[in-house]
Amino acid sequence: MRFDTLDQWLDWQATLHPQQIELGLQRVAAVWRRLQPGGLQSRVVTVAGTNGKGSSVAMLEAIYRQAGFSVGAYTSPHLLRYNERIRLNGVAASDQRLCRAFEEVDQARAAATLTYFEFATLAALTIFAAEKPDLVILEVGLGGRLDAVNIIDADVALITTVDLDHTDWLGDDREAIGREKAGIMRAHRPVVLADGEMPQSVFGHAGELQAKVFAAGRDFYATAGENGWRWSGPDGLRWQLPLPKLAGRRQVANAAGVVMVCHLLQASLPVSREEIATALRQLKLPGRLQLVEGAPTLLLDVAHNRQSIESLRDALEELDWQGRIHALFGLLQDKDATAVADILGERLTSWYLIDLPGSRGRSAEQLALAFQQAGVESPLNCFRSFPLAYRACCRAAHPQDLILIFGSFLIVGEALQYLGLE
Repeated sequence: MRFDTLDQWLDWQATLHPQQIELGLQRVAAVWRRLQPGGLQSRVVTVAGTNGKGSSVAMLEAIYRQAGFSVGAYTSPHLLRYNERIRLNGVAASDQRLCRAFEEVDQARAAATLTYFEFATLAALTIFAAEKPDLVILEVGLGGRLDAVNIIDADVALITTVDLDHTDWLGDDREAIGREKAGIMRAHRPVVLADGEMPQSVFGHAGELQAKVFAAGRDFYATAGENGWRWSGPDGLRWQLPLPKLAGRRQVANAAGVVMVCHLLQASLPVSREEIATALRQLKLPGRLQLVEGAPTLLLDVAHNRQSIESLRDALEELDWQGRIHALFGLLQDKDATAVADILGERLTSWYLIDLPGSRGRSAEQLALAFQQAGVESPLNCFRSFPLAYRACCRAAHPQDLILIFGSFLIVGEALQYLGLE
């Protein structure tokens, strides 16, 4: 074996390819064919979208586990440990299992140079091929059409939302980004569109493939009620369901798309209304509008693009916090800092900006400059690390205040670990 520990493997993978991101499927598909000529033996759901992917994967995973099926899930990025990215029946892959999978990928790749994400994807698929779960859920990392997970043909594709993000890679408008995300569709196979305002490019691509489209607000509906919500689907089917145990206005829309996926898989992976309801009630997903009561109270959220920042703003309005709100925030270079400033800049009492490491990282000073140029007048404080920023914020905060920790997964993940909330 090339390396003995997971950290050694990951450090090496980070240097193997000259670019952190290289969109394209030829290299990774060729390695996958050498690894597993027969492909996966499981049903597959692939989930793409600007926001809501993680929540949708978590719901699907919880529902099918509740129904007694074995489930593999591949997600990114991780909050606390790399192992979280690859799960079997809710349990993260062990260091030892990941190292074995990496060794298999390394042997199969020959001279191919794989990115960090491609290595992870192939390792996940290798593990799922060996374990043969009933269902594999794959979360797209970036875009869809050229993302590494798209080497697998999904039985059902799910697109959660389409909005501006990763514009350097995917295009600078919703139509262009929609075309990229629509790339996970397959000819004559079902695709669920969980947002009622999908770009026309998504429908256009579906038409070219003759994919079977099931669109929110046309083929299935979510209707809010006093004690939950009602899902209405094809053939007059109606299910009364509890609200997902996740905060945020969009979670019902996410859940409606997930239930549509379940309906499409009923013939091979049947689940009942009761199993769906139980899973939604018990669902947990750290770092998504996670409220931690205290003095001061904490709110943690991985909002880092315009659409998710707007959802965070809406959540803060619903929360209607009476004390001051202080933000601990960090953002990668390829994210839109101006959008954050426009949406939340003057709503918050003070900002504690944090350096992010790595080639995609953005310094606190760079963030502060972007905020100043966007007209933010609230105090902007810059720090090298989360602990330094958190301690400074706590010194300034009153017991009745709210500390909002948000932005990059790196920030929220470090916060969960530092605060012992994992």
